[in-house]
Amino acid sequence: MKIGLQIPRFDWPGSPQNLGVTFAEIARTADELGFASIWVMDHYFQIEGGGMGKADDPMLEGYSALSFLAGVTRHARLGTMVTGVNYRAPGYLVKQVSTLDVLSGGRAWLGIGAGWYEREAAGLGLPFPPLKERFERLEETIQIAMRMWAGDFSPYQGKHYHLAEPINSPQPLTKPHPPILIGSSGEKKGLRLVAQYADACNLFAFGDHASLVHKLDVLKRHCDDLGRNYDHIERTVLAPFTAGMGGATIADTIANCQALANLGIQHVIFTSVPDVHRLTPLEQIGREVIPAVAAL
Repeated sequence: MKIGLQIPRFDWPGSPQNLGVTFAEIARTADELGFASIWVMDHYFQIEGGGMGKADDPMLEGYSALSFLAGVTRHARLGTMVTGVNYRAPGYLVKQVSTLDVLSGGRAWLGIGAGWYEREAAGLGLPFPPLKERFERLEETIQIAMRMWAGDFSPYQGKHYHLAEPINSPQPLTKPHPPILIGSSGEKKGLRLVAQYADACNLFAFGDHASLVHKLDVLKRHCDDLGRNYDHIERTVLAPFTAGMGGATIADTIANCQALANLGIQHVIFTSVPDVHRLTPLEQIGREVIPAVAAL
């Protein structure tokens, strides 16, 4: 099992003056400790509710942040968890991910989903079509990315996107292309797109695992229907790091990872790590959790 880190907040003490220094220290520490991946949310406003904060709390633009991290890390893969398809034109997004992959030495992910945060879209004048159309645009965007990364620069004519000459140079270092992770638990559309196109899925592991088991079963059925090998899809989850909170211990964290591995999860991404700016929680994960779950 691999362990990743999502950094969803940037309101550390002393920010924004020390934000760059602190962000670099967090990422560099995680990289040196053996975290397999580092992720940022692709939002322009902070998520409201759920303990995340207020819409006007500090939030960095995702690909600028990842490009910064590419310069201070050496090993961990880098990605957004996840880009809303309504945020960027497909050709531009492919260029961003390709650039990140080249500059990081082949460590980029394309994390993408249908998008959901209507307030931020309206606030910044971004398109926010109905959900059905967003899923249509998601599928076309993935098709465009796969064609561009395969070296097919011929015109693309879709229902929503029309690219006359989708040249992509330089191409990514990762072959055949940066892995595509679709962040969606939608049973009819989202998980079907995972089965059809994605190298990885991302689901939530908060509380009871019954819902997670169900979603994985749905994904298996879609794979069977499409003739896709389920084992070719990396199963990732976002999970809270709760050690030290409410009596929870590192042993509890390791046991939770073991339970997730038993369900077929291969990559646990800890999010909202308390006091992450102090680095000690990362050191604890690196010292005790990562070695304990490596063989799962």
